[in-house]
Amino acid sequence: MSPQNATAKAQTARKAAVKGVQSHKAKKVRTSPTFRLPKTLKLARAPRYARKAVNRMATLDQYSVLKQPLNTETALKKVEDNNTLVFLVDVRANKRHIKDAVKKLYDVDAAKINTLIRPDGVKKAYIRLPADVDALDVANKIGFI
Repeated sequence: MSPQNATAKAQTARKAAVKGVQSHKAKKVRTSPTFRLPKTLKLARAPRYARKAVNRMATLDQYSVLKQPLNTETALKKVEDNNTLVFLVDVRANKRHIKDAVKKLYDVDAAKINTLIRPDGVKKAYIRLPADVDALDVANKIGFI
C-alpha cells in the first residue's frame, strides 16, 4: 500500500471514530399514535417430552350413552302402544349418539328419537322402533319387563 493511500485511510478511520458512522441514519416517521409491536418470527414448538403419556379414551361410548331403561307405567305403555323404548341417557349425548348406541347394543335400528331433559337434569330419550320390529320383544331381551 502506498503511504498516501494509508494516510487517507487512517484519516477516514479517525473521522469515523470521532464522529461515528451512525450519524446519518434517517428518523422513522410514525403515522399512528399507538405503538404496535413488530411481527417477529414464530417458530413451531419442539417439545423435549410429551406432556401427556397417553391420549384419553372417548368418554361417550355406547355403554355410557345409554344409562338405563325406564320402566315406569307410562314408559311401559309407550312400549306396548307406540312401539317405543324409553331410556335415561347421558346429557352430552345427541340423537345420533343414541341411535348408534341402540344399534350396537341391541341390534335394532331406531326409526325416530325424541329427547328431553327432565327437571332433575337427566336426559330422557324416546326411541321409536320401525313397524317390523316389536318393542316388547326388544324390552324382554334387555330384561326390563
